Amino acid sequence: MTVSQFQLDTLKQLGSATIHEAQGQKGALDSGLRPVDPNVRLAGPALTVDCRPDDNLAIHYALTKAKPGDVLVVDAKGFTEAGPWGDLLTLASQKLGIAGLVINGSVRDANAIIEMGFPTFSRGLSIKGTNKCQPGKVNVPIHIGGVSVIPGDIIVGDRDGLVVIEQHAVEEVIRLSQAREAKEDGVRAGIESGVSTIELLGLSPILEKFGMR
Repeated sequence: MTVSQFQLDTLKQLGSATIHEAQGQKGALDSGLRPVDPNVRLAGPALTVDCRPDDNLAIHYALTKAKPGDVLVVDAKGFTEAGPWGDLLTLASQKLGIAGLVINGSVRDANAIIEMGFPTFSRGLSIKGTNKCQPGKVNVPIHIGGVSVIPGDIIVGDRDGLVVIEQHAVEEVIRLSQAREAKEDGVRAGIESGVSTIELLGLSPILEKFGMR
């Protein structure tokens, strides 16, 4: 199933938190994976990379397999004392039309990445270089941030975090997310008119159950 650019743009606007809630509170990567620039938004199909800690040979190889719009999702095994990604790989990725990077590890050249406007999510920053001598795998299932990512799954990221959507479920997730936003708009209107969140969210029975009156 092909996900359209309109759907990807819609997911960006809906945001990671709304999507996570709408799809049953699943798919959220752990909060240690953060955007280098919190102002960026990211959405696209995952091109997965399984590489060794402290080695980025597999990342260079992955660029030869990437298609425009792909999001590189790299499992660097959570190793944060080296930066296997920097400004040169960022430039190469932009030339290929890659949409962004999620790496279970560190990056470097953070200022340059921000200036280049390349959406990048990492577990940290490190000025230390890496080797290019260990094998890896591309377009295989990986497990990062507590979530399994299958090649082609849709990755959505923003200031709040990252969420994974199964590719076949995108249309339904958009529908559920838009319905959730509409419901929250109703709650906002209620708050503006002076109604309590207890009443708006129907929390009275739960409070009574615990003797919280």
